[in-house]
Amino acid sequence: MRKTGEAKSDTHTTLSVMASRSYASFLDLAAGGLLDYPQTPRLLPRVMTVPGVVSDTDFPESSLYKERKIIVANFLPLIAQKDPETAKWLFSLDEDSHLLHVKDGFPPETEVIYVGSLKVDVDAIEQDEVAQKLLEEFNCVPTFIPPDLQKKFYHGFCKQYLWPLFHYMLPMSPDHGTRFNRLLWQAYVSANKIFADKVVEVLSPDDDYVWVHDYHLMLLPTFLRRRFHRVKLGFFLHSPFPSSEIYRTLPVRDEILKGFMNSDLIGFHTFDYARHFLSCCSRMLGLSYESKRGYLGIDYYGRTVYIKILPIGIHLRRIESSLDHPSASMKVKMMRKQFEGKKMILGVDDMDIFKGISLKLLAVEQLLHQHPELRGKLVLVQIVNPARSSGRDVEEAKSETYEATRRINMTYGHLGYEPVILIDRPLPHYEKTAYYAMAECCIVNAVRDGLNLIPYEYVICRQGSPKMDEAMGISSGSPHESMLVVSEFIGCSPSLSGAIRVNPWNVDAVSDALNTAITMPDVEKQLRHEKHYRYVSSHDIAYWARSFVQDLERACRDHYMKRCWGIGFGLSFRVLALSPSFRKLSVDYIVSVYKRTERRAIFLDYDGTIVPQSSILKTPSNELITVLNHLCNDPKNTVFIVSGRGRSPLGEWFVGCPKIGIAAEHGYFIRWGEALDWEKSAVSSDNDWKKIAEPVMKLYTETTDGSYMEIKESALVWHHQDADPDFGSSQAKELLDHLESVLANEPVVVSRGHHIVEVKPQGVSKGLVAEKVLSAMSSNGNRSDFVLCIGDDRSDEDMFESVSSTASSCPPPVSPEIFACTVGQKPSKAKYYLNDTAHVAQLLQGLASVSSVKTEANTKTQISLDSSI
Repeated sequence: MRKTGEAKSDTHTTLSVMASRSYASFLDLAAGGLLDYPQTPRLLPRVMTVPGVVSDTDFPESSLYKERKIIVANFLPLIAQKDPETAKWLFSLDEDSHLLHVKDGFPPETEVIYVGSLKVDVDAIEQDEVAQKLLEEFNCVPTFIPPDLQKKFYHGFCKQYLWPLFHYMLPMSPDHGTRFNRLLWQAYVSANKIFADKVVEVLSPDDDYVWVHDYHLMLLPTFLRRRFHRVKLGFFLHSPFPSSEIYRTLPVRDEILKGFMNSDLIGFHTFDYARHFLSCCSRMLGLSYESKRGYLGIDYYGRTVYIKILPIGIHLRRIESSLDHPSASMKVKMMRKQFEGKKMILGVDDMDIFKGISLKLLAVEQLLHQHPELRGKLVLVQIVNPARSSGRDVEEAKSETYEATRRINMTYGHLGYEPVILIDRPLPHYEKTAYYAMAECCIVNAVRDGLNLIPYEYVICRQGSPKMDEAMGISSGSPHESMLVVSEFIGCSPSLSGAIRVNPWNVDAVSDALNTAITMPDVEKQLRHEKHYRYVSSHDIAYWARSFVQDLERACRDHYMKRCWGIGFGLSFRVLALSPSFRKLSVDYIVSVYKRTERRAIFLDYDGTIVPQSSILKTPSNELITVLNHLCNDPKNTVFIVSGRGRSPLGEWFVGCPKIGIAAEHGYFIRWGEALDWEKSAVSSDNDWKKIAEPVMKLYTETTDGSYMEIKESALVWHHQDADPDFGSSQAKELLDHLESVLANEPVVVSRGHHIVEVKPQGVSKGLVAEKVLSAMSSNGNRSDFVLCIGDDRSDEDMFESVSSTASSCPPPVSPEIFACTVGQKPSKAKYYLNDTAHVAQLLQGLASVSSVKTEANTKTQISLDSSI
């Protein structure tokens, strides 16, 4: 077990440090014990987070091989209350909690441990006892967050800032939303750290799977990944993810995005939310995604982070048992008399500014105004669930709801008839089920919502059961029907194709949709209901949990096939995962090999390798020219610049380096030294294909702001690095398809690189340049025994592959030392990497210094011999 608490005096000091604006390494500050909170009791199954020996007496043999899932959420699926007589805490499972039922999707032998907070405050002196009780009786590990921190974390940063922002509400003024507050943010970080420490106490990182839920814990993956590089970690976001225009206003946007990216699998309810997230990753982190055998994946420092899109389902048994509850049948019989001769529309919403209750009431008011025949016959029953947060916005929404209800009932109601019945009290589940079963139509009019399971519950309740059908007077075997009017801005909308989708802000359209729903022929209502029931009943919460965990297992299956390093500080921490044979190129090691070799070939890419990709000034520096001259002047060396650039700029830039070889335009032109002429590739020089490709590229350049076309002697390149990331990428894909189609019968290759689309002749590549140079050296009796190849782009991968094949083609006694090296820590065919162009410069300087010493020594020897002669 690990010590997680510190003295209270130290806590006060640390919290003072937290108030500082410098939070780049806040993760490290948090590791020092920010708060005083108790540990989880020691009696845990299979817990070990430090090296040591686990005794059989502490951990029974039966528990060692039991599959475990650790579910982490803000709140535990428990109901807690204190016995007023004994003052003892009483706990029971919260059957309404969806997370409680995810275990239905796991194999029966799976052990599920829940980590989260209680919805009540527990005194510090009781926390150890409560924690022990919850662990033994419910497999729950409580995170006791001090009340002040809980207020800032949950009610402050989560509910007053993140919740509105993720629902597209910007804090344009203090009157409409809470502005970003750094102290609240630091409370969010601290709370996430407490959750992480609790997970660590129960985690067996080699075996367990961790599943983190919702926006309260978006930093948790960073804390866990920092502690265990290979932790098997999934994250599911239950709220909407806003568009990049909204999300990018978040001051700590990068820290949160990187928290997501420390997961192995990220789940969203809809493709819209996933698309917004991927767009943010592209615009803010420079990451791109691709479909990998049907799965969306993002390459992140050698790891693939998968994206899953699947809405959560409902717990069928829970609803079906409520349908058979005797009180539900009694309630239905009472309601049949109460609403006899009337058409009942049902709304069930939290008291929240995003649920659109007032807009719904305006639509009903409009419906009654435009259709007098419905007055006295139409009833909207609006059930209001208790608000999950407090604040002026909630009070205003509540006041507006009551005022609209009063106005409608006064205008269109009469003695014994109220068009709107507002139920603003907690309802037992069976009573809510009765309302579902009785309603001819259910409307969910939220202006923005993560998923909203109300339509799913309504469909199942309308399907009924034998007992409910009997109470409602429906004969056995009769078809069932239901109608749904749902906002197009809620997560369940895409999965309910038979619902009438509406824009909640368009009151007239919602009013017309309600009228259509209640006047639709019964046959069509039945068909729509059957379609919905098939989906909802087959995609329940067990299906959702099973599907997510299966994908998580797939995402984690190659964890131990790569070497992992932790890089970055604070909340920018991430794990670099690379092939076991892929390692950083040591300057000392390559210099030692360089010294003992006699015939060396050195291939260098230009942009992004010896000149920074981001540099505006692309000409080589005087220092670089000096280093290259030292290398070229060594008679043992053959040095080549291998670039995609044209021969004119390269020839001008390296005029001060007469002995260097240059391969321009990926090897279409080659010059072995300044004194020699350019050699042209033997491939076809017919460039008639340019007459086809150039107009196409010009069209995409005109329609894509920020893009431009580069015309080379042998190739055409379309650049989009300065265009909008999403649009540029989309246009690049389309241009690639377009060019492949129109150039299908031409002797060219269309390829896509980093922010480019290029058309070049077949038979031209950097790999062929390397083969040609090495072959020429061998033909002259100077077979190379040292090959260094450095590049950073996709085109350089051909060069890496070519020089690496040289080693395998030579017999062992004469096989050369091969150093294929990519710039940047990323997956590559090269076996080595250097971090950036600065490290490349250091490496070349190290080699040049050795060559300079040898050259000077050889010169002195030659002078001495000449003198003696």
